[in-house]
Amino acid sequence: MILPAARDPRLVTVRRGGTLTDADHHLLALWAAACAEHVLPLFEAERAEDPRPRDAIEHTRAWVRGEVPMMRSRAAGGHAMGAARDLRGAARFAAYAAGQAACVAHVAEHDLGAAAYAIKAVRAAAQPEQADAAGRAECAWQHEQLPVAVRELVLDDQRRRNELCWWVFTV
Repeated sequence: MILPAARDPRLVTVRRGGTLTDADHHLLALWAAACAEHVLPLFEAERAEDPRPRDAIEHTRAWVRGEVPMMRSRAAGGHAMGAARDLRGAARFAAYAAGQAACVAHVAEHDLGAAAYAIKAVRAAAQPEQADAAGRAECAWQHEQLPVAVRELVLDDQRRRNELCWWVFTV
């Protein structure tokens, strides 16, 4: 479970009583989609015929563009996670990353789920002696992709929820 018991109002949308603007919510979703897409080849190497994780990432972006409602993006996320069920290792984590990205439309805090599962995917794909370095490199890549407007919010949230996210944000 990557969601905290106590919600940070900075990651709750204004219309639900928090302080997160639509613009920043969209930036979090796009960042999560980038994190998931970065590791998508790890899923597609095992299940090239299964479009669900790629579709989930596209639904994330379509939600940001206003082309699909939140519930459709969230449903696509569920389908992507369904693609992971009978898999193990890197492919499974990559599908989960895509699913979490699509669910950002519903709950902004899923952004860290996409990032954390992407790091887990890279670690699982690496040789055991290279897993830590691969995870740190992926985390650094993700940090480079962070939009300036939400950078400090995400980095603070990573520190706050690192334990819930399997300590993957420790660099």
